[in-house]
Amino acid sequence: MTSTDPRTRPAASPSFPPAFFFGAATAAYQIEGAVDADGRGRSIWDTFSHTPGRTFQGHTGDVAVEHYTRYREDVALMADLGLQAYRFSVAWARVLPEGAERIEQRGLDFYSRLVDELLSRGIDPWITLYHWDLPQALQDRGGWTNRDTAARFADYAGIVHDALGDRVRNWSTLNEPMVSALLGHQAGEHAPGVRDAGSASRAVHHLLLGHGLAARVLRDKGVESLGVTLNFTPMTPASERPEDVDAARRLDGQQNRMFLTPIVQGAYPEDVVADLAAAGAPLPVEDGDLATIAAPLDWLGVNYYFEQTVRAGTRPEGMAPTCFIGGEDVVELDPAGPTTTMGWGISPDTFTALLLWLKDQAPGLPLVITENGSAWDDEVSDDGAVHDPERVDYLLRHLQAVSAAIGTGADVRGYFAWSLLDNFEWARGYAQRFGLVHVDYETQQRTVKDSGRAYAEIIRRHRGV
Repeated sequence: MTSTDPRTRPAASPSFPPAFFFGAATAAYQIEGAVDADGRGRSIWDTFSHTPGRTFQGHTGDVAVEHYTRYREDVALMADLGLQAYRFSVAWARVLPEGAERIEQRGLDFYSRLVDELLSRGIDPWITLYHWDLPQALQDRGGWTNRDTAARFADYAGIVHDALGDRVRNWSTLNEPMVSALLGHQAGEHAPGVRDAGSASRAVHHLLLGHGLAARVLRDKGVESLGVTLNFTPMTPASERPEDVDAARRLDGQQNRMFLTPIVQGAYPEDVVADLAAAGAPLPVEDGDLATIAAPLDWLGVNYYFEQTVRAGTRPEGMAPTCFIGGEDVVELDPAGPTTTMGWGISPDTFTALLLWLKDQAPGLPLVITENGSAWDDEVSDDGAVHDPERVDYLLRHLQAVSAAIGTGADVRGYFAWSLLDNFEWARGYAQRFGLVHVDYETQQRTVKDSGRAYAEIIRRHRGV
């Protein structure tokens, strides 16, 4: 797909190593819809989104963008864009309606058809086993606060691999366990909507334990490209005052290091352990757990959107509950510069710095950008196109940031744009559009945005076609 429109032709396309690849990412609950089709069980996001007041205007993923029935159309779009890889998640409750034991073959068959369609178009499938949609049946037994859920996750990983492992090479266990644990169990902003520090710390540890147990199962089944996806938000103190510096340390500990360090070093950071214990929410570590969590990986998935400036102090009345355990005395400041419609600042230079920091924190572990993108108020214009110059600029600047990190020694192997399609943006419902492809939610019509065409041009130049 080659465009002659100057708005979609990057003037200074960043350069990457020849083997570097480009893709786009999605998540099952955000795009599939068909929540009652083919024996799918309920997930915690079905329950959460149907609970009044939990999501923007009561939006749910019941219909989403109908990817379950329109997947061939969506794969054709990927091929037209020149995508080399597609990162998607499997809905646990579509495969195991009760979370364990009884397998729903029709659910597995859908993902098998999707994989075959991708491969027929020359697109490499990258599977994420868990993107926040825990089966409600397991939540009813405690969810991620229950240690047994980690074992059930490992069972589920093996079942999915048995069905798809003959054709899928790249596997990721979890997507953003920080969000599942802290937004879901401390702030209550995401499913299951709990606000309890002890629940949050248990969820942290059991998610990581589930990762390690699933990694062991996948290795035993012969997986040679295995990773996990973490979301990183660099924390900057508002001043050099000791209390502000310590506030940034504490939030950095729970946002970033609490998940990265046990995975790559086999231990939780000592300061984070102390912080959680002081907050009355110690991590429930048992003998052997940390060795399990530190299962060897082939790559680390990096999700990056923004940086955060923080200060110590009383949180203003009306500010959302903190997602950090013991963080009630820390205030996240509004960005000083332009923001996306999510209210997130735009900091590509920080992206470069983050990748170089990860190079040092996880030496020898290749990095894959598994999510990076921006939300804007996109509309179809009178000419039938979607002109999104802000996203084009965001995309180019962040790809340049990745290129700069590679040039300074970071081993980054690929980039997945978030997202392929406009979709259900969790608690924000359908009010936020991240897609390279616009979706009319009434008609389900897909329209490639200028950003999608700009991305296609970057890929074309990189591949020399």
